[in-house]
Amino acid sequence: MRDNHRPTVLIVDDTPENLDILVAALSGRYSVAAARDGERALKVARRQPPPAIILLDIMMPGIDGYEVCRQLKADAATRDIPVLFLTALADVDSETKGLELGAVDYIHKPISVPLVQVRVATHLALAQARHQLALQVEELVAAARLRDDVDRILRHDLKGPLNPVIGFADLLRDEPELNKEQRECMDLIHGAGLKMLDMINRSLDLYKMEQGSYELIPQPVELLPLLQRVARDLDFQVQQKHLSIASEGEAGHLLGDEMLCYSLFCNLIKNAIEASPEQGQITVTVADAAPGWVVASIHNQGAVPASIREHFFDKYVTAGKSSGTGLGTYSARLMASTQHGDIAMESSEDVGTTLTVRLPAATANYDT
Repeated sequence: MRDNHRPTVLIVDDTPENLDILVAALSGRYSVAAARDGERALKVARRQPPPAIILLDIMMPGIDGYEVCRQLKADAATRDIPVLFLTALADVDSETKGLELGAVDYIHKPISVPLVQVRVATHLALAQARHQLALQVEELVAAARLRDDVDRILRHDLKGPLNPVIGFADLLRDEPELNKEQRECMDLIHGAGLKMLDMINRSLDLYKMEQGSYELIPQPVELLPLLQRVARDLDFQVQQKHLSIASEGEAGHLLGDEMLCYSLFCNLIKNAIEASPEQGQITVTVADAAPGWVVASIHNQGAVPASIREHFFDKYVTAGKSSGTGLGTYSARLMASTQHGDIAMESSEDVGTTLTVRLPAATANYDT
């Protein structure tokens, strides 16, 4: 009878003396099942619940151990059960054959009880670790599918209902009967709708970048004026934390997509604002770095938590911010990569955090 609270070890050997030794060696820690031939072993292995591990003799009358192992590994219900061969054979070809069939280890005869106990315990622990890892992978896959569904809704399902909101708001704000306050409300609705539509379109652009299907049409861009515009557009957030932003350096003539550059640096400067301490300073510096690159650095006095520094640019990493989506720095790196550039981050408690963006200069030559 099996004890459901203990792992079951199935021992398969046609020699009664070997069975007695192995049962005595393992029954103190495990529930033990025994079989004296291959056909019986297959029947026991296919019961529910299946054994946690199988010790399988190779040389048996009828179905030998190799064939039993082959059938176990061909069956989805039993293929993940670790098989340890019991054998008096010591040649390399025999052991290689068993490992190629899917066995995880060999136990040589005459049987050493301490060795059997250690190897069974080791392979059960490995099997449990593999099982836990498989469960974690399933959870991650399920979470990724959920995120993909949300992305699909944002890209497609929300776009249709949003168009009439924008259109009717545009029509209504031209109605002569509206008073000033009503017209301002319509302007607010229309503007908010356009902003949301732009966010959805930008989400679609990010999706294309991830898929490698975004069509980049590079144009000359002056980076320093663009950064100054970003800083002006974020002035409300800056004032809320009593921060100051200093922009300095060269004009930074680069070759890229102006809207991508705006979104890229808007994300990074927003991140710097959120990470900065109250009354802190953010410094944005632009330099024409040789050969063929424009480099922008964004420094703030806050430090990125050590636990996420290695994953700072990963998707959905939020640095512990409850309101964050985890897409800001991820999308910034994606937009830099799409423009044949890159981003690096350095952070410490003493110095703060510096993000360095490198983009092709207007004189650069590359294949688009």
